[in-house]
Amino acid sequence: MAGRVKEFNEFRAKMNERILGTDHRAIKRFFGVDTLTYEPGALDVRTKEMLGLATSMVLRCDDCVSYHIIQCKKEGVTDAELMDLFSVALTVGGSIVIPHLRRAVAFLDELNGQVPSQ
Repeated sequence: MAGRVKEFNEFRAKMNERILGTDHRAIKRFFGVDTLTYEPGALDVRTKEMLGLATSMVLRCDDCVSYHIIQCKKEGVTDAELMDLFSVALTVGGSIVIPHLRRAVAFLDELNGQVPSQ
């Protein structure tokens, strides 16, 4: 696994364990709601992950973008579909999304085992 992807996954797992280990009821409940939100319902998991990715890009949360890219790939979202999704996020969010789009594509390239071009 590429450096940034590995670092992201390890840090996320370590800190989630640390945070949830405090046994704080409100925090645990929020994490639970987050987990429940992405379970299958009227919308399938794949669609929910794509929605999560698009909204994360518009909200400019790079950690959330990285997480949802990983989840989208696990759900079989193709790179072409991701580029369409990125286009929607860029259109909705405007030019301020461009730096996050760059980092999202670089993260996707690493996840796909590619070296981003210079």
